[in-house]
Amino acid sequence: MPRRKKTFPCGHKGYGQICHRCAQDKAAREQAVRSLAEKRQQKMEWEASFEKDPIDLRSLPDYVVLKARNIIDGLNERRNYREFGGKRLRHDRRIVSIPVTRNYRMICRDEGSLMVPEAVLSHEDYNVCKPGS
Repeated sequence: MPRRKKTFPCGHKGYGQICHRCAQDKAAREQAVRSLAEKRQQKMEWEASFEKDPIDLRSLPDYVVLKARNIIDGLNERRNYREFGGKRLRHDRRIVSIPVTRNYRMICRDEGSLMVPEAVLSHEDYNVCKPGS
């Protein structure tokens, strides 16, 4: 004798005790909600991390922010700016330009034994208006 499909309360037809299609849809929705909440949490943590930065990095792309933070941490550990490819400017030797990426430069001021970061500029902004000139 052949088995009969039954109609579930949701309107789907099939064999078994529950509608597997609806169960699968429900699991997918719950996974999407968890994923969205996780992304929201990561974004909040990312936004909160800007509070610790000595200069404003909010308007920069993520990869530039990470590299700039790496350079800032290195300077705080008293590493030499030349390890990062930095150079002193000719018109004001107290100002140091450190390349963050090909398109961004970090401007630092030499305060004796400490390098104080002042800004991260795009290469275009850096070429148009060099600090201190």
